[in-house]
Amino acid sequence: MRLLFIRHADPDYENDTLTETGWREARCLADFLKGETIHRFYVSPLGRARDTASLTLRVLGQEAEVCDWLREFSAPIWRPDDSSQQHICWDWLPEDWADDPLLHDGGRWFQHPVMAAGNVKAEYDRVTAAFDALLAENGYRREGGLYRVERSNHDTLAFFCHYGVGCVLLSHLMGASPMLLWHGLCAAPSSVTTVYTEERRQGIASFRVWRYGDVTHLLLQGAAPSFSARFCECWTDGTRHD
Repeated sequence: MRLLFIRHADPDYENDTLTETGWREARCLADFLKGETIHRFYVSPLGRARDTASLTLRVLGQEAEVCDWLREFSAPIWRPDDSSQQHICWDWLPEDWADDPLLHDGGRWFQHPVMAAGNVKAEYDRVTAAFDALLAENGYRREGGLYRVERSNHDTLAFFCHYGVGCVLLSHLMGASPMLLWHGLCAAPSSVTTVYTEERRQGIASFRVWRYGDVTHLLLQGAAPSFSARFCECWTDGTRHD
């Protein structure tokens, strides 16, 4: 089985839709995916993800199932450097987490006092349980860190969602702390991440990322990926710091 995790195109967060650039990115994506065989589509209920999906669905003559658990990952926390307001749990400054071994531990990251105070594990479990239920419906039932193959297949599932929740789903498949993915990976708006099952012993499958944050659909049409996924390359660049 193949999974496609597609981040929404360049967002207009204030109105929960796409910018003009985002609509161009979504059109490039639809043109690129029209040659793909995709068996089932799932989409976040948020406008920016649904708008991104809409053009691909129209081109392919398909509909998507709206899944609440695909909305952007929440569970607010009090970030160590800022006690004046709550932040999304995956937006920390590197100096506040990178040297903490607990946050690197795939089985214990949620025990960190900041994560525990925000009850982040409960939201993580809610999202990943819904994801596993969907995978079971499609033939792969989770057992421990692997998946029992009940119906081996070559189907392709597409998920139109968001950066934070996409990393949650990948961390669950990989058995890794999501902090490593949230801070170590960058997915440009409208980018596509491809994951395949590997069944090296009959009846037992694992998932492996084959391509992360692919923007071929933009490059083929001469479009540069949006900067909105990134922070400043150098402090003096005058681009996004926080």
